[in-house]
Amino acid sequence: MFGSLPYWLASVALTRMWSAIKCPLMQPFTRSCASRSRLLIFVFISIWLSGHSVNAILFYSSGDPNYNTSAPGGSLTNSGWQYQASWGGFLGTPIAPNYFITASHVYVPPGTPVVFRGVSYTTLTNYDDPASDLRIWRICGTFPDYAPIYTNTNETGNAFVVIGRGTQRGPPVTTTNFLTVKTNGWQWGAYDAIQRWGTNVVAAVVNGDGVLGNGLIGEVLQATFDANGGNNECHLSFGDSGGAVFIKDASIWKLAGINLAVDGPYNTTNTNGDTNAFNAAIFDATGLYEKSVGDVWVPASGPGSFYATRVSAHVSWINSVINANVPPEPPVLQSAASASGPYADETNALVDDASRTITTSLPGGSQFYRLRTCGPLTIQSIQVQGGNLVLTYQ
Repeated sequence: MFGSLPYWLASVALTRMWSAIKCPLMQPFTRSCASRSRLLIFVFISIWLSGHSVNAILFYSSGDPNYNTSAPGGSLTNSGWQYQASWGGFLGTPIAPNYFITASHVYVPPGTPVVFRGVSYTTLTNYDDPASDLRIWRICGTFPDYAPIYTNTNETGNAFVVIGRGTQRGPPVTTTNFLTVKTNGWQWGAYDAIQRWGTNVVAAVVNGDGVLGNGLIGEVLQATFDANGGNNECHLSFGDSGGAVFIKDASIWKLAGINLAVDGPYNTTNTNGDTNAFNAAIFDATGLYEKSVGDVWVPASGPGSFYATRVSAHVSWINSVINANVPPEPPVLQSAASASGPYADETNALVDDASRTITTSLPGGSQFYRLRTCGPLTIQSIQVQGGNLVLTYQ
């Protein structure tokens, strides 16, 4: 049988984690982190997922779980939503025909397809940036579109759109001062992995190695969760890691950051250890305590922040990956007793990609063959040589 079939085999993905002051926003569950902040796996909530995962963008103006769950319009039309790919419970952003970028602290089981505009693509291998939390994946197939990269270094002060998949907004966080009850923010709510978008402004570009903790984190974009930020002002939470930050360059929205971490955890006391600790989107931390690097609860103040890896600082590494001349994966021979299948891999078949041949044992009866491959290959001929079956492909 002649023909071709999409190549679906995926390589194992290894995760990399740091002991950090901020916790990553990555895993779909929360785990304690001894540092001051958390890594996220998120859309828009803060906390690095190395210690706590971030799930979804949280808003100051609304606790409606359906808020901003479809592509933004008006002045925010085509501001990055169209470039987000679903990958397990997280997001990735296509940046070249065969590559997408995400956070390296995010773990998705091998073989999980990345879905972009309704089409599934198998991940083949990944490349980690040695100087940051960025990870690029190569896919089997070709993306129909991909995001342009923000290469300017003037991010500070620029408004942006951020996208993630995380938690809903939970119950309010309150403190009491002289019998006056004040709302400080909202705890992370139920995790629903729904894609949402929000807006914020780059408050500063900071060294993540110093702010987020130990490890090769590099420069990060910092944004604060302000009470006067407008209807779409957002923070990140568990599950938002790997989501993207887009800044408008002239008339084009470009990829400027990959969601990484958030401030936290918080506490209402400094005397009960971690007993009452919680993760939250805080716009005024006055009256609360936040864990310091030394695992000590210290008085907090001001709005909480979230952080995204600064893409412009890693353009050279990104280009080195996506412009590399990587040879295509060799095909895998499959066979079946019937033309309609089911087909199974010929595990003992010997592939010689240089000569474009595949050698396998002679079948005991009628057998149909096809190729599992990323590219459009076909079986050109089948011959018996030296007691074996030799297939030539092109």
